[in-house]
Amino acid sequence: MASIFRGGLFSGHVAIVTGGGSGIGLATALTLGELGAKIAICGRSTERVAAGKTALESQGITTFADVCDIRDADQDVAFVEKAGAALGRATILVNNAGGQFPTTAESVSPRGWEAVVRNNLNGTFFMTQAVAKAHMIPARRGRIVNVIANMARGFPGMIHTGAARAGVENMTKTLAIEWAEHNVQTNAIAPGIIRTSGTDQYPPELVEMSRARTPMKRIGTAEEVAELIAYLASDAAWFVTGETWYIDGGAHLWGDNWIIPDDPRAPVPEIVRTLPDR
Repeated sequence: MASIFRGGLFSGHVAIVTGGGSGIGLATALTLGELGAKIAICGRSTERVAAGKTALESQGITTFADVCDIRDADQDVAFVEKAGAALGRATILVNNAGGQFPTTAESVSPRGWEAVVRNNLNGTFFMTQAVAKAHMIPARRGRIVNVIANMARGFPGMIHTGAARAGVENMTKTLAIEWAEHNVQTNAIAPGIIRTSGTDQYPPELVEMSRARTPMKRIGTAEEVAELIAYLASDAAWFVTGETWYIDGGAHLWGDNWIIPDDPRAPVPEIVRTLPDR
């Protein structure tokens, strides 16, 4: 790992990373673990959780891993209790678990809408509340980092996750105020197009379109996102709370983010028309 941080930065810390079996979650768990933290990861996939545990332990990182559907508040409470028993109280929570799929607003089904909102908004809050009540508020110490998305100018093509992530962003601000008295700092990061196993499932044309609309003209890496999360979880960010940090190569500042035809009667562009309904 090429890191700007000193070794042992997170010695004595326990970090819970949701969706920690792959992608940004695993990169973050590895970064925090290599800097000294004990790591607890969870996810819905038994195979991914097991693979993440193997990857972490292969680096000598003390790890607790278990399957947990963050959409179920009872499962969240149970996971937090087991992680605490195994590793001690969590001082860091990275809410990385989530999921979405490309879709237009007129074609998304009620089932697809509810699935994404339950996962990205409800699940994030349920896990946050469970960790804060059991670990952070009693200890008067905690750092929470919520992974959302680049939706500064709306999120055309993914209205469900845009709405859910906007809710998480507002939750981040609210908790920054409510939990300041408990010495719990809450921030969000908003990645742009990042190369992970998740983006590998999107149509290649959609990924290329996102890359072309990024001023830096490249796709980010999970490791770059993990470094930003490490900063926000560290004492260097002690006076930072309630903020959203964009890591998107400038994409939220520049260019169009949706194809609007000059003639509203013109056919919908193929890349938009073929977005799947779920």
